[in-house]
Amino acid sequence: MRTKSLFIAVVSTAVLLLSGCGGATPAPQQTTLQRVMEKGTLVLGTSGTMTPMTRAVNGGKDVVGFDVDVAQLMADSMKVTLVKKVIPFDKLLDALENGEVDIVISNMTITPERNLKASFVGPYLTSGKCVITKKPDLATLKDAKAMNSSANKLAVLKGSTSETFATMLMPDVERIVVNSQKEGVRLVKDNEVGAMLTDFPICASVIKSNPDSGFVSVFSKLTFEPIGIAVNANDAHMINWTQNFLMRADQAGALKILAQKWMGR
Repeated sequence: MRTKSLFIAVVSTAVLLLSGCGGATPAPQQTTLQRVMEKGTLVLGTSGTMTPMTRAVNGGKDVVGFDVDVAQLMADSMKVTLVKKVIPFDKLLDALENGEVDIVISNMTITPERNLKASFVGPYLTSGKCVITKKPDLATLKDAKAMNSSANKLAVLKGSTSETFATMLMPDVERIVVNSQKEGVRLVKDNEVGAMLTDFPICASVIKSNPDSGFVSVFSKLTFEPIGIAVNANDAHMINWTQNFLMRADQAGALKILAQKWMGR
């Protein structure tokens, strides 16, 4: 009798363990795509400070650029409305992590450090570092080592790979950290810094849009910069969807059309 009671107790315990100790099974966490489709909106996080990739307009009430058009294509493919949120560049991945935005597209280089906080799909564009300057001697320098002098003053965007690149490879240069591309360009224009270190598309856009400012640039692509779309690190469905979206957009020529629209030939 005792043996039978012990057997029943053991079986009962096992059943309770398998059923979650009698409690309800936790509901699976909602995926990004499920949230997007339920709300009918895809929320983009972007800095709005990197022409031609992402630029604030209408007094900061809206944002346009290559990256914004890519996000719009994503929203159109989902048949939802795109909602654009302008967030400081160094806060974008935090906004993605806490669910404030669904995706981040903001001329963001895929780096191992950033990949710890988010998954990246792409690259949808490859770029490199270059400098905007009015000084012919800086414009002729071929690499970071040649520019590494305490006599040089360099503007870099806060939280960007330009800031990291300058810190690691140009430790002797005086670095002026700015919050926007516009601020950095102004410093160069007013001769408050010798140059601004940024990405290739931005260099090209600044030179083109400021023909009378005396700007020259080193288009040497000092580094390899793979630019990607950041999505939630734990969302396999969203990662897969975005991979397939980029593949189709590339094969259909949509990315090339957008590049020509925002960057010319």
